[in-house]
Amino acid sequence: MAHPYPIRVIARQAGLSEATVDRVLNRRGGVRQSTVDEVHRAIADLHRQRSQVRLTGRTFFLDLVVDAPERFSAAVRAALESQLPLVRPATFRARFHLADAPPVPDLVATLDGIARRGSQGVVLKAPDSPLVVAAVERLAEAGIPVVTLVTDLPTSRRVAYVGLDNRAAGATAAYLLDQWLGEDGGAVLVTRGTGSFRGEDDREMGFRATVRTARPGRRQVDLVDATGEDDVLRGLVRDALEADPGIAAVYSMYAAGGNDATVAAFADAGRTCRAFVAHDLDAENLALLRAGRLSAVLHHDLALDLRRACHVVMQVHGALPGTPRSWHSGVQVVTPYNVPVEVLRGS
Repeated sequence: MAHPYPIRVIARQAGLSEATVDRVLNRRGGVRQSTVDEVHRAIADLHRQRSQVRLTGRTFFLDLVVDAPERFSAAVRAALESQLPLVRPATFRARFHLADAPPVPDLVATLDGIARRGSQGVVLKAPDSPLVVAAVERLAEAGIPVVTLVTDLPTSRRVAYVGLDNRAAGATAAYLLDQWLGEDGGAVLVTRGTGSFRGEDDREMGFRATVRTARPGRRQVDLVDATGEDDVLRGLVRDALEADPGIAAVYSMYAAGGNDATVAAFADAGRTCRAFVAHDLDAENLALLRAGRLSAVLHHDLALDLRRACHVVMQVHGALPGTPRSWHSGVQVVTPYNVPVEVLRGS
């Protein structure tokens, strides 16, 4: 891969030794394919971040560790890279560790690798597991601040959380569905992932508490999809509809994906979904919203969240004044008529 970058720059981006990078670039052999791939990814990252590489001044290496479906990971990556040229006064370079539902020990190994290699900060989306919390502790001991993104690890030594106010989002979903369904609107199907992410827990608590207050008689049918695969979810929703003729609406708590499968399951069953509230304006949800399959999407400014995460890291290192604190994004209720301009540009 052609590139204009010094070996030392590529080595820092990849988190490898200069000797290893030199061996890969000169095709001397004796290097695992996974290491070769890491070097090529580092060069690709440097290409995308080339405006940052040219800048001078204090450089912060930021490691983005995200456990999420590829659709959401790609959105997070793009949002962070869009903010790197805007974060001042420091220069940020990002290293990416993105995986879809990796085993927790693999995720912990990634975090421990960062602790050994060194970093100025970690932005982390991960399940609330004791093993992950312990890994965050080791990062803190190594002097590496951790900022949780979208889903929190409140018992860990993270320095701040940035992202959606998940309880408020769940409460907003309950309010909207109650307005559309009224007194005799039937049950709400609530779909979510494996149940190990604190963000989805908070959404569910906000939703349930608001339904209990506004419409105590409303039934909530919970569906947990442990696989994250659309075909599996479609079958689970179809089974739920067959078992419960009272289901009339859906609240999807997924960070990304799955909603097309739920819409298809209603069609399979010959049932009408009177109202459907989902999260995040990825390409799938935007298409469903435009087609009238989603009633509303609860959205937040992911780019602003990541800019705030960079600011927190700078505050920890004394490059910005102020005390690091958590940042809760406001909940945007998006309909087909008020899609944010930046989303339309990206589509």
